[in-house]
Amino acid sequence: MLGNKMQALLDTAKHYPSIPVAVVDAGESHILQGIIEAEQAGLVEPILIGQPDRIHNVANKLGIDLANKEIIPANSDIEASEIGIDLIKKNKACALAKGWLHTDTLMHAVLKGLHITQRISHVFIAELPSYPKLLFITDAAINIQPDLATKAVIIQNAVNLARLMGIDRPKVAVLSSVEVVKPAIQSTIDAACLSVMAKRGQIQHAIVDGPLAFDNAISLEAAQIKEINSAVAGDVDILLAPDIDAANILAKELEYLAKATMAGIVVGAQVPIMLSSRSDPAEARLLSAALAVLMHYQWDKISI
Repeated sequence: MLGNKMQALLDTAKHYPSIPVAVVDAGESHILQGIIEAEQAGLVEPILIGQPDRIHNVANKLGIDLANKEIIPANSDIEASEIGIDLIKKNKACALAKGWLHTDTLMHAVLKGLHITQRISHVFIAELPSYPKLLFITDAAINIQPDLATKAVIIQNAVNLARLMGIDRPKVAVLSSVEVVKPAIQSTIDAACLSVMAKRGQIQHAIVDGPLAFDNAISLEAAQIKEINSAVAGDVDILLAPDIDAANILAKELEYLAKATMAGIVVGAQVPIMLSSRSDPAEARLLSAALAVLMHYQWDKISI
């Protein structure tokens, strides 16, 4: 059962017409179930790419009727990715969904074949029973060891997504292992620079503070005990991790230990890309589809 905030995301997306989505390598149960649930919710019109026998076998086990579904054969992950990109180029699909393949295979095809509007990044959105609002976590899937300039773009991408969801001026915590600037820890230097950049308008529509350790970002009490004066502490919307390892571990810890409901999306490409983990439950794919719908119809209306 979805929480109130994720249910609101889903309900909002349902107000828009469904969009055609190319599902790259669709022959796996969580993937197929999630995309069919998204179709039944009126969000997407799936185009299934992969090995037809495998897709049908999975569908039969799940009791899913594929009689009216478009299935495009592909004999490899690379071929499936290229077919998905071609569907986007021909305007036959408005979004991509990662199926049972590795992220780097799909993203290599994306970078090679699609128009990239800016530096792309990935954003997880998490709803937790222990936190009063949605948390945006970035970047857990694309940028491995981002430098300062890349981190600024990653923040802006996440801010834009948060604004799409009605948060006018999101609060961003730039995470590190400590809450003071230490020259030996590069993430603390980057955090301090990003805070100044936001104050000077180089990152727009956001309040950015850092460096902050995770406890200081998420808990006002922890920040007060450490005598940290921060407009972000305890009220954070976006968590910027120092690198992909930290972000990925954080997101999965929240999902598996803190019972977070997650959705993920790639921002900055020509179209929304649902980049769920291969082990994610069907509801994560459903919610990612809702994000893709909102991005498709509303992204251009965000005033950057």
